[in-house]
This record gives sequence, C-alpha cells and structure tokens, in this order.
Amino acid sequence: MSLPHLADPAGRYRTMRLIRSFEELALEWVRSGLVVGGTHPYSGQEAVAVGVCAALDPADQLTSTHRGHGHVLAKGADPGRLLAELLGRVGGLNGGRGGSMHAADFSLGILGANGIVGAGAPIAVGAAWAAQQRGEPTVVASFFGDGALNQGVLLESLNLASIWRAPVVFVCENNGYATTLPAASAVGGSACGRAAAFGIPAETVDGMDVEAVRAAAGRAVERARSGGGPSFLECLTYRFEAHHTMERRFRLSYRTAQEVASWRERDPLATGLPEAAAIDLEVAELLAGASEFALASAEPDPATATDHLYASGLRPRSGAAL
Repeated sequence: MSLPHLADPAGRYRTMRLIRSFEELALEWVRSGLVVGGTHPYSGQEAVAVGVCAALDPADQLTSTHRGHGHVLAKGADPGRLLAELLGRVGGLNGGRGGSMHAADFSLGILGANGIVGAGAPIAVGAAWAAQQRGEPTVVASFFGDGALNQGVLLESLNLASIWRAPVVFVCENNGYATTLPAASAVGGSACGRAAAFGIPAETVDGMDVEAVRAAAGRAVERARSGGGPSFLECLTYRFEAHHTMERRFRLSYRTAQEVASWRERDPLATGLPEAAAIDLEVAELLAGASEFALASAEPDPATATDHLYASGLRPRSGAAL
C-alpha cells in the first residue's frame, strides 16, 4: 500500500506545494530571528522527495540529509511539529532537540535527517539489513547530495548493500553544487558509475519531474522488495535558494542569475492541474494552523538540558569495570 497522501497527482502536487510553502515560511522565520541558526532550503527539489516517497509504503523507511525538510514532509510528518522543531520547542518532532538538520519520526519510518554529509547511507543499509533478518518486506530510501559522492562512508555503504543484497534505494539529489563547488569539477567519472562499480543497477532521472522520479523509484522499490537488492537513482535537480540561509550574509557569488532563472523555468510545481489554485489555499490554511501550533508550543525547561545525553538502564557485561 503506497502512502495515501501521495496516491494521485493532486496529492503529489499538494505535498510539493506544502514543502515549498513550508520552506518559504521557514525563510521568513530565519530572517525575523524566530529560527536561530538558519536552514538549508529545499525549494526546487520537491519532485525528488515526493516522487521517491510516492513509491514507498507506510512501513518503509528513509534517511535524510542536512537539507531534509522535504523528505520529512513527503513521508508524512506533521508540519506543525516540524516547525516547532525548527523553533527548538518541546512540541517539535524531537522535543526541539534535533532542529532543522536532525528531525526524525520513527513512527513514520523517518530515521532522521543528518548534518554529516553521506551519514544517512550506512544507517539505511543497517536498517534494511535488520529488516531482512526479521523477514520484513521493508525498503529503505537513502537520500544524499552530489557532495556525498566522494565520501568513503557512502562507498562503503554501497559495497555492503551490494554484498548483502539489502533492500535499499540510494537517491542522489544532484543539484549541481556541493555547497559552492560545482559537481562537474569535483566528481571523477559519474554518479551512476559509483553504483555500477559495486554491481548496483543505476539510472539517471529528471529530478524536476515528479512523475519521472516516481516511475524510476517504483522500479527500484519493486526490485528491492522482491529480493533483487539495492538500486541507485541520480536525480538531476536544482535548489532555487542558497545552500544555507547564512549564504545571503556572506554574499557568495558562484551561480549566475541566468542559470538560476533557467532552472526556475522548469519549476516542478508548474502544473496544469485544474485544482491547483484550490490546493494552494488548502496548504496555506494548513500552514497557518501549523504556525499557530509551533508558536504556542512551550520553550524547553533549562533543567532538562542534560536529558537524553547519556544512556540509562544499561547493564555492563560480566567482568567489566564500572
């Protein structure tokens, strides 16, 4: 059973609009000082998160990146609780302790966004292997950017997934830049070539087309669920905003206005869907309610600052020194 909110074109558009509007609101809150520390906007890449998650079942899992709001919302996380997480409030997905880069919701199979480049890959492989051992038909999608292609931890994860025939779909969101470094000048060979070296089927897909991503992800998920092992998708996409909101302050210049404008012409939200205007209003109302929830959520009690820092209830092995 696929995710109900992504079961049809209207649902997929609604979720892409939710992600875009969420990111626009988050930008406003960063500028106003409500969100401390900034965010990594996902605007422009919505078709990747929604297309991949549209191929997943509710029991399937995913690992995300520092640019993770889109993945978390596409899998079904509550936008109010995610906004509260950005604010560091106790009503957040993780009690305000994860913030923008570490949001998670295990009940939805969201194993966590991750501030370390490529770090979600080994978590995804481990989760897929564990599901395999339990005899469960779970598939795990692992999102990462082109900047992770040269990380050893990703290559090690590809190798293990191949050896174990783990049900993982590796999703490279190639937006052309690792922060400010053009991928073309940093990646020897190709993204799909990384996977091919480990015997993993790979394909490149238009990451600005939600239906193209959904179709490719569907093939990869079916292969994984049927015991065919891992797959690799390179989704060619583009972020419309800065790598990080701090970028505006530094006034970095590494992309031309013409380049950004040309990609904006391929906006994944540009659609002929008849009900688009009505959906936009629905999303605006949803986010208004989400904002009220987040802003009304309590600030954390300083006395709880050290909670969850240390494991509790652990029993040392026999003979271990305490």
